[in-house]
Amino acid sequence: MSALTPPTDMPTPTTDKITQAAMETIYLCKFRVSMDGEWLCLRELDDISLTPDPEPTHEDPNYLMANERMNLMNMAKLSIKGLIESALNLGRTLDSDYAPLQQFFVVMEHCLKHGLKAKKTFLGQNKSFWGPLELVEKLVPEAAEITASVKDLPGLKTPVGRGRAWLRLALMQKKLSEYMKALINKKELLSEFYEPNALMMEEEGAIIAGLLVGLNVIDANFCMKGEDLDSQVGVIDFSMYLKDGNSSKGTEGDGQITAILDQKNYVEELNRHLNATVNNLQAKVDALEKSNTKLTEELAVANNRIITLQEEMERVKEESSYILESNRKGPKQDRTAEGQALSEARKHLKEETQLRLDVEKELEMQISMRQEMELAMKMLEKDVCEKQDALVSLRQQLDDLRALKHELAFKLQSSDLGVKQKSELNSRLEEKTNQMAATIKQLEQRLRQAERSRQSAELDNRLFKQDFGDKINSLQLEVEELTRQRNQLELELKQEKERRLQNDRSIPGRGSQKPESKMDGKHNMQEENVKLKKPLEESHRMCVRTAEEPSVMPVQQMNCLFLQVSSLSEFAIPVTSI
Repeated sequence: MSALTPPTDMPTPTTDKITQAAMETIYLCKFRVSMDGEWLCLRELDDISLTPDPEPTHEDPNYLMANERMNLMNMAKLSIKGLIESALNLGRTLDSDYAPLQQFFVVMEHCLKHGLKAKKTFLGQNKSFWGPLELVEKLVPEAAEITASVKDLPGLKTPVGRGRAWLRLALMQKKLSEYMKALINKKELLSEFYEPNALMMEEEGAIIAGLLVGLNVIDANFCMKGEDLDSQVGVIDFSMYLKDGNSSKGTEGDGQITAILDQKNYVEELNRHLNATVNNLQAKVDALEKSNTKLTEELAVANNRIITLQEEMERVKEESSYILESNRKGPKQDRTAEGQALSEARKHLKEETQLRLDVEKELEMQISMRQEMELAMKMLEKDVCEKQDALVSLRQQLDDLRALKHELAFKLQSSDLGVKQKSELNSRLEEKTNQMAATIKQLEQRLRQAERSRQSAELDNRLFKQDFGDKINSLQLEVEELTRQRNQLELELKQEKERRLQNDRSIPGRGSQKPESKMDGKHNMQEENVKLKKPLEESHRMCVRTAEEPSVMPVQQMNCLFLQVSSLSEFAIPVTSI
């Protein structure tokens, strides 16, 4: 298709046929289908004429059919891949309204219709892919249930609707790939329904059947009742797969490179495991081949032995017949001798026959063992595939466990550090507690000593109060009396002074000599009064302190105070003498 160019102006019958075939090839909106990485590239063909190239290669219908097969295979790849990715991202059971699933059935319908032979009926030619699908129940007995269910559906009236229902039920059963492989392997049956260069007859059909294996991971649920499968229009929606051809790939470059590197590492790891598995299987195959060669040699020896026994049996038969004939002619003694020889020959023949049966039995046993070994080989390969998947899941779990281990180790390290810090803090607190306990003990000792001192001081105070209480009271009374007398003397002295001043004023001439003598006596009395006043005040203050704090003043000091007060009372000047 990509090489079609407008070479001629005048159409020919061959040109019309090829143009019609090309229009059937581009059966969807005049687009050319090609693969560009993981995306579908559709190029509009309005600017390309559908008249064929004058080269004879492009006039060959096989070329057009090959182009159609390639387009359909690419569409099937995109549809299956998109369906698997979207279904896994969705994470739920798919139903008939899911758009990628509808497009998948449309693509499968076009694949099954490609190269289908038209059947002539009264109403004209009819192309239906229901006929090939009916053959599946003959090849795979499990498909008989699907075919019976499709035939029992009441709403289906056309073969196209039955074929669509069959595809949906096969996908629900997760056996669509198995049924398609079984159908493609019987090309002698498909030749009744398809052209020799149809997709189902070529290699592309086997590729699509292999791609269908990936759909076994999808869970689908369809309700056939009430769904109009007869009148659905099977047109592929290219908008789900379109990509702008002029868009820059720079933004996706880094992500694609990362994804490719991850896939490369995964494929290399998987390749190493597969190589190890292949080596093991190869060793087992070599051992089986050696045993098979040995069995083949034993079989050849047994066959040679059988041939030898057969020849010997024929020879014995000839000898026995010859002996019988000679016995009829010879005497009876010879007959008895020959009869004994004949019995021995028969016995020998019986032994050889038994030996032959034993060899054949052993051969059958070896053949059955070989078949069992082949079956075991297939089961072993299947087991290896399952174990590879299990190994991948176990590696994922191992990575998760390693990450969890690192996290727990980090938490353990942090908890150990916290415990160490708390233990250090605890030791410091214990040291402080011990220091505080020692300090408390010292304070308790000091408190006991102070208590004992206080008790002794209280005892001394009580004794002092008992001994000197009366004396102190009498001394206080005497001090008050002396204070009162002093005040009275000061008052009288003041009055006397005023009187003398008045007398001096009234008699200025008479008292020129006497006042001097009187003034001298006055000054002497004042000096003596001041001298007596000071010890008296000091004694008064000491008595007051003694009354307030009797426990502080010693006994000797109190005695001295008492003597001073007594002496002061003796030297006191009475008022009358003044």
